[in-house]
Amino acid sequence: MYKRLSAVMFPIVTLFLIGAVIWGYQEHQEKNSILLKAENQYQRAFHDLSYHMNKLHNELGQTLAVHSASQGMHRKSLVNVWRLTSEAQNEINQLPLTLMPFSQTEDFLSRISNFAYRAAVRDMTKEPLNQDEMKTLKTLYANSKQISDDLLKVEKSVIDKNLRWMDVESAIATEKQINDNTIIDGFKTVDNKVGQYPEINWGPSVASIYAKRSVRMLEGPPISEQDVKNKAMKFLRAYEVKDIKVQKNGNSKEYETYTVSAMRTDGNGKISLDFTLQGQLLSYFNSRNVDKKDISNDDAMMSASRFLKKHGYPQMEPVRYQVNDNIESLTFVPVENGIYMYPKQLQVRVALDNGEITGLQASDYVYHHADKTKVNLKPKLTKDEALSHVNPDMKVNYSRLALINNEVSQKVLCYEFGGSFDKQGYRIYINADTGLEESIEPVSS
Repeated sequence: MYKRLSAVMFPIVTLFLIGAVIWGYQEHQEKNSILLKAENQYQRAFHDLSYHMNKLHNELGQTLAVHSASQGMHRKSLVNVWRLTSEAQNEINQLPLTLMPFSQTEDFLSRISNFAYRAAVRDMTKEPLNQDEMKTLKTLYANSKQISDDLLKVEKSVIDKNLRWMDVESAIATEKQINDNTIIDGFKTVDNKVGQYPEINWGPSVASIYAKRSVRMLEGPPISEQDVKNKAMKFLRAYEVKDIKVQKNGNSKEYETYTVSAMRTDGNGKISLDFTLQGQLLSYFNSRNVDKKDISNDDAMMSASRFLKKHGYPQMEPVRYQVNDNIESLTFVPVENGIYMYPKQLQVRVALDNGEITGLQASDYVYHHADKTKVNLKPKLTKDEALSHVNPDMKVNYSRLALINNEVSQKVLCYEFGGSFDKQGYRIYINADTGLEESIEPVSS
C-alpha cells in the first residue's frame, strides 16, 4: 500500500518542487529586472544632472559674454538658464536624496531659476539687466562651475568604481554603512559648499518669493497666553466650549504664534484659533459636520458679511465663492476709493445648513497692514485704453480698478475685466500704467 501511495505521490511532489523552483526563479528574475530598471533610472538621472549643471555653467558664461546692449541674446540665454535649472531640479527629484542633506543646493537652483525667469519675461528694451544683476550673474557663473566640477568628480568615481545607486538607497534607508560612500560623501560636499556661499543679491522680485512673514513686521507689544485666551473666549462667546488650551508655536521669536483650541460642549466638533504674538487673529476653524444644505448662496453671503461687521472688520465686498461639502467659502476684499484691494483679502467659511460661520482665514489681511510699500493708486491709462489690450473676442461683463500682487509679488494697480470666452469665465488684470497683462484667472461661468 505504501509503495503504491509513494508511486502516486512522488511524481506529484516532484512536479510541485519543479514548479516551486520555476516560480522562485521567475520571481528572482522579475525582482532583478525591477532593480535593474530602477538602477538605470537613477544612473540616467545622475548623469543628466551632471550634464545639465555643466551646461548651466556654460550658459551663464554666454549670458555674461554678450554685449550689455544685446537684450535679445540676454533674453535667450536667461530662458535657457531657467530651462536648465528646471531640468536639474527635476533630475534631483528622481534621485534617492530625500534622507540625504541636499536641500541647500536645491534651494540655490530654485533661486537661480526664479532669477532667470523673472529677468527674461520682462521687457528688456525698457528694463535691461542692471549692474547688480550682472554682478549676480558673475557670482552664479563661478558658483555653478564649482558645483559642476564637484559633480563631475563624483561621476568619474561612479564610472571608475562601478558604483550602484541602489546600494546608496539601501544604505540611506537602513542607516547602514556601505563599503564605498563616494556618492553620499560627494553630494554632502556639494551641499556643504553651497551652504557656505556668501549671500547673493537676488533682487527684490526674487527675494520677495522667499520672504517669510515675521512677527517683527507687525506693530505692538507681545501679549501673554492669558490675554490670548481672553481674546479667544470673547470671539467664541456664542458657543459653549470646554477643554480650552493655549499653545505657543515656533522655535524662533520671529515666527511665534499662539494656537487656542477648545471642544464644543454639544460634542459637535473642535474649535481652533491662531493668533499673532501681538494678538491679531490669523485664522479660526470649527470642524463640525455639515450634512445638508438649507440656505441659499445669497443667505450665506449675508451671514458672512454680518460676521465680519460684528468682529470689527471694515466694509468688504465678496469677489469669489466656492462650495464644497455643504460649506461655502467666500473671499472678501475691502474697497478703498473705488479700488478693490486684493492683498487685503480674507476668506470666510459658511455652513449651508444654518448659516453658521465655521472658518476664517485672515493672515493676508493682517500682514498686509505691516507692508509699508507705497503703490501709485492713480491709473495712467483710461478704462477704454486698458480695454484695448484685452482680446476683442472676449465678452466683457464688468470692469473695475484692483490692486493685486503680480507673479513677482509686486503690488500693482490694474483694471480688472470680468467676462467670458468660449463659454468659460475669466478675470483679466491689465496694468493700469503700462497696459501689460499682469494676470488671468478662470472663474466659474
